[in-house]
Amino acid sequence: MPLRCHQHYQSANKSRVPNHASIFGEQLQAPSIAYPSPRTSFGSDYFTKILEDDLKAIVKPQYVDRIPKAVRGADKTVRTLIEANSSLDNLDEVLDILELNHIMDRDINLLSGGELQRFAIGTVCVQQADVYMFDEPSSYLDVKQRLSAAKVIRSLLRPDDYVICVEHDLSVLDYLSDFICVLYGKPAVYGVVTLPASVREGINIFLDGNIPTENLRFREESLTFRIAEAADEFMADRSRAFTYPSMEKTLGGFHLEIKDGDFTDSEIIVMMGENGTGKTTFCKLLAGAIQPDGNQKVPGMKVSMKPQKITPKFEGTVRQLFFKKIKTAFLLPQFQTDVVKPLKLDEFIDQEVKTLSGGELQRVAIVLALGLPADIYLIDEPSAYLDSEQRIIAARVIKRFIMHSKKTAFVVEHDFIMATYLADRVIVFDGAPGINARANTPESLLTGCNKFLKNLDVTFRRDPTNFRPRINKLNSQLDQEQKLNGNYFFLEDDAATKEPAVASKSS
Repeated sequence: MPLRCHQHYQSANKSRVPNHASIFGEQLQAPSIAYPSPRTSFGSDYFTKILEDDLKAIVKPQYVDRIPKAVRGADKTVRTLIEANSSLDNLDEVLDILELNHIMDRDINLLSGGELQRFAIGTVCVQQADVYMFDEPSSYLDVKQRLSAAKVIRSLLRPDDYVICVEHDLSVLDYLSDFICVLYGKPAVYGVVTLPASVREGINIFLDGNIPTENLRFREESLTFRIAEAADEFMADRSRAFTYPSMEKTLGGFHLEIKDGDFTDSEIIVMMGENGTGKTTFCKLLAGAIQPDGNQKVPGMKVSMKPQKITPKFEGTVRQLFFKKIKTAFLLPQFQTDVVKPLKLDEFIDQEVKTLSGGELQRVAIVLALGLPADIYLIDEPSAYLDSEQRIIAARVIKRFIMHSKKTAFVVEHDFIMATYLADRVIVFDGAPGINARANTPESLLTGCNKFLKNLDVTFRRDPTNFRPRINKLNSQLDQEQKLNGNYFFLEDDAATKEPAVASKSS
């Protein structure tokens, strides 16, 4: 795929890459261009060093679940691998921030997706290099872990080093970055990299789909996060109410307590909590896949579930899979208009399922889940492997489908922007991850988000241009003011009255 940047530095040397680009003993090809240094027109120092073969680059790969197969050797414990790669004096700090100490003696083949992600980030961050590249460091991580990962990555900043990140969670990208380059084009055909912009300007250029300095529009529609507009568009008649009882479930050494709750048709309830607090277990209880302790009964309702992990086993094309599993829904014009076409499945509908990328599989899984007739749709991490634009489109598809079909959806989502866009109400999960957790009663978006963010000690503000939630820097003046007032999260109506103060402090 050709990649063009607005300054023509690639010229005859576009195939040259940093001479050491590897991780876990596996040689990886580093990009032939990098995000620029803001000190020069387009990182001329960087390209000079490339030509001199004078850069060592380390890459944190996108698909961390492939790491166990790439590692060779008899001893594959976290301790052995991370200590063998350590060449800086920050090992203890990295292990503490990423919460890796309790899995140091575990074989990497036994790690969960989130543990593999933190292990991969940690292994990169303890090494001496000139260029650090992180490809989607937030995948599999909850909100708290994403912020911890961002903190560790930012700790690598040194005057003569380069830190490059590819990230689709816009709130994490905002928190992590100093400068942003927007990439646009046609997937698998060509790509264009813009000049660097400030964090706020860069993200807003991407969302607006327009580069004002170039007078160039690369997307027809602007993307907005104004919840009120979404509510107007997806206005629904909620006429039926359902309840579920208080329940408890013990799985090995983990205990989950669930407070009784209710839900209505045409409603989306988002579950917020750290990894290991029982969100997927709650989904399985509602689905009837597992039974609660005691003799409590879950209402007998038809459930369709999109699982967290997607393993392609089907022999055949995507079209054949849809005809086998959801033929009735797939042939409906309304389903095509509301679900299939917005997710752009036509691009790969005749490809073999087993050859699909992570993002393509995710979109197929969403369509399969929504295509099954059900009363409740349980959707576990629909944003995984999707890029920023696809996440917003997927959120709109899910919201539109639930409103039009007059059904209910329970969604597990760690991308905070996507979660707040989807949610009518939220269930906050708290407690000790992996040991003892509690699912609270469903509550309003504002109340639930404030409770969840207070547990994380994080505050958000709203961007005045497109209303996207932005993370406040820890201990900044705005962060301290909001914590003092107990306002960890704003809806846009609340934020509008405070925006002049917010805007004067944001960049």
